[in-house]
Amino acid sequence: MSDAIDGIRQAIADQPNFRAQLVLAVVATGVAALLHFNLFRWMILLLTIGFVLAAELFNTCLEHLVDLVQPEAHPLARAAKHAGAGAVLVVTGMAVVVAIYLYGGALLNR
Repeated sequence: MSDAIDGIRQAIADQPNFRAQLVLAVVATGVAALLHFNLFRWMILLLTIGFVLAAELFNTCLEHLVDLVQPEAHPLARAAKHAGAGAVLVVTGMAVVVAIYLYGGALLNR
């Protein structure tokens, strides 16, 4: 568990995108509290935040591994890094769709 915590701490220190996702997660959680999300909405929100943060961590892992194995520029290394970034983009895009459903629904219920 200490290795996992160290990995998260390292990502916070070194990865601006991970820090940005953490800030968005805090904001999303605060707004959800203000809107008095029910248990279902909280579970969906927390799962979505977890998926986005995990995707960022996997992408960071992939980038570090590619840099270790192939420090020089190479088309396959570039393709691997771009695929990892694309995966984060897909997850983040789906998180936006989920947020529209969660927050839009909560606002409509008010």
